[in-house]
Amino acid sequence: MLVIISDTHLSDGSSGNTVRAGAFRIFAQELSDLAYDASKRTDGRYEPIKELHLLLLGDILDVIRSTQWIDDPVRPWDDPQSTEFTRKIAAITQKILSHNSESLAVLKNFKDGRTITIPHATPDGTPAEVGWNPEAEGRVPVDVHTYYMVGNHDWFYHLRGPAYDELRRDIIRTMGLDNPPDAPFPHDPAEFGQSAAFQKLATAYTQHAVFARHGDIYDPDNFDGNRDQSSIGDAIVIDLIDKFSPAVQAQLGGVVPVEFIQGLREVDNIRPLPDVAAWIDGLLRRTCPDPQVAKQVKDVWNHLAAEFFNIPFVRHHPKIGRMKWAQNLTSGLSLNLLSWLVQKFGGLFPSSDHPDYTNALQEAAFLDRSARCVVYGHTHQYVLAPLEVSTTPGGTLNQVYINSGTWRPYHQLAEHHPQEEQFVPYQLMTYLAFFKDDERGGRRFEAWSGALGE
Repeated sequence: MLVIISDTHLSDGSSGNTVRAGAFRIFAQELSDLAYDASKRTDGRYEPIKELHLLLLGDILDVIRSTQWIDDPVRPWDDPQSTEFTRKIAAITQKILSHNSESLAVLKNFKDGRTITIPHATPDGTPAEVGWNPEAEGRVPVDVHTYYMVGNHDWFYHLRGPAYDELRRDIIRTMGLDNPPDAPFPHDPAEFGQSAAFQKLATAYTQHAVFARHGDIYDPDNFDGNRDQSSIGDAIVIDLIDKFSPAVQAQLGGVVPVEFIQGLREVDNIRPLPDVAAWIDGLLRRTCPDPQVAKQVKDVWNHLAAEFFNIPFVRHHPKIGRMKWAQNLTSGLSLNLLSWLVQKFGGLFPSSDHPDYTNALQEAAFLDRSARCVVYGHTHQYVLAPLEVSTTPGGTLNQVYINSGTWRPYHQLAEHHPQEEQFVPYQLMTYLAFFKDDERGGRRFEAWSGALGE
């Protein structure tokens, strides 16, 4: 069995909330249930599976969403081998591991032989009657192999060098990964190389007829053609989104209430992204309805935006034209009017946070029919799109695209009376499971996407 999750965005806690440890405890139970179901074979027998491959498909740890960048001249587009740069990545990583220690301990325990267990089989091929406690007598462990591939918010672990090897060793030890400690975490399946661990994963891809990548390579705002380099998306998060709340607090802390400052920290958890204007305007109306204060908040944003477009990396970036146009268009508008425009003409503000199955049609694994399922993460929205049905010597082949969604808090604009700018908070949680041979009675995949209400 092969299980895939992505986009947990576990951060250092300085910029918005992340998914809580309870989600990982739920996931532990779900993995045991999946392993139990996978042990039911096509002919009706129950035969416990021996191993489970868990793929963490990028943006698991989030190095970008941290206010540790703000009061420091170091930026992701600087020399990644400089001492200042490696120290910055190490500091943020260590804070992430510490802040999420409870969640990561659950993940590490998947390999302890006591957390992911299933009933043993009786001589007549049925599951033994045993307790549901993972450590109950008569339950047998499933050997879990956990692999980490990078995306666009954790791309630093793809960099080479002794400093990054040391960081990776800490991550591997904390999360219980199978990744080799002396090699970059891969970004593309073509990078699996000769390591025994990733050869196992490559074999799992083949056996389960799956092809998976993070998917950031299809997002021009978050991939510049080389995963060892920064992108304009890094600059947006660090020098606009993460700076906004501290800037408002510094300049207007005596005017706006604490509730408004805290709400601003959740800006990066708003989906779709163009609804950020409605989130900020709604926060102001509920916590500080003075229109003069709203204008001052918008002035803080306009000032940050002006500074942002003067950053040399941003100013000379080939993809900055569309963003500059949008800034020029909206800089003179009030937050209330901007919110109304986005709600009325959503297409006016392009967003890259929507899954696009069309790229899957160009993957070699789709074209040569070696993959039944092409999996991307990155865009945070679970989607299953049928791609093609074809006849092969082995029978009918159904090929699908699946987006692995996310594990993170969301705030989404209420559909009824959206002009009131009220948002519903919840935590999303998506995981995918793929089966080989006669596992799961011959079923090829399951996709589960749910929400944990606040």
